Amino acid sequence: MTPSDRAVGAVLGSAVGDALGAPFEFGPAGMFRARFPDGAGELCGGGGWDPGEATDDTQMAVLVGESLLERGGLDLPDVFARFRRWAAADPKDIGLLTERVLLGGEPWDLAAALDFQVEGRGAGNGCLMRASTSAVHFAPRGRTATMEAGRRLAALTHGDRAAWEGTALLHELVRVALLGEDPLAVIPDALAELAPRHRERWATVLTPGWRPEDATEFNGAVWPCLGSAVWALRTTGTFEDALVAAVDLGGDTDTVAAVTGMLAGAVHGAGAIPDRWTATLHVPLPGFGGRVLDADGLRALALALVTGSSPGDRRAGRPGEPAG
Repeated sequence: MTPSDRAVGAVLGSAVGDALGAPFEFGPAGMFRARFPDGAGELCGGGGWDPGEATDDTQMAVLVGESLLERGGLDLPDVFARFRRWAAADPKDIGLLTERVLLGGEPWDLAAALDFQVEGRGAGNGCLMRASTSAVHFAPRGRTATMEAGRRLAALTHGDRAAWEGTALLHELVRVALLGEDPLAVIPDALAELAPRHRERWATVLTPGWRPEDATEFNGAVWPCLGSAVWALRTTGTFEDALVAAVDLGGDTDTVAAVTGMLAGAVHGAGAIPDRWTATLHVPLPGFGGRVLDADGLRALALALVTGSSPGDRRAGRPGEPAG
């Protein structure tokens, strides 16, 4: 299995997890297996989502990836502008924190910090859900650059440094998986790279003995979200089983499954993702000319992020206006 196959697995796997979990969002544990008792779950739609439709999780990940390609690297004002344009187009779903920050009228480098000062909360999992494309793009640059990129992207919308550190951890776990190595084995080394006051809390949810029922917050927060994704990867042996375990936890199912799919896709590769989960997968991009990426479009985006090819070489999906 090549790094490119794993990179496609991370991006496509995250989108599949998002679409798989969306119809079960905010429901109780066990709903997925209750609907699919034979274990062969489908991208079934429901709760306002069409079968195979990806949510804000994947939409924002695509915007990050396209900015990285079209701007030739990390251009934070450009990423924020794309987020703001998307948010203003009334997407079906957008996190409350993200919506406040993007539509509050503050400049890109102050919006999240000012919101955190007022609200006192800024550690939602919305910074994790969109990390697949940036994790793939920065992976070749090594641990330090990969983790710092995660922090800077998270800080665009999330003012709590715990969210920055969680995104940095996720970036690093994906980076290691893309190398064909065990991401679970590097957790202690990755934790050592975090800001000291955040290490203990992150170590708690990433320890091998932690289980989702040990969470002290709803899994819409960064700690139990990433902890649950790592738990799903650790306790299963296939991509499909990891996603079923994640969705069946209930709660913020689309994002927990998106993060799980990101990790499991990087570990198991694109070939492990069932065809029945990619056949109807599609990612609408509100605010960008009616563009919709399908699974092939996501594959092309992932490969472009690996190879550094120009946007014109990888653009796929339904035609529309340029992403900028």
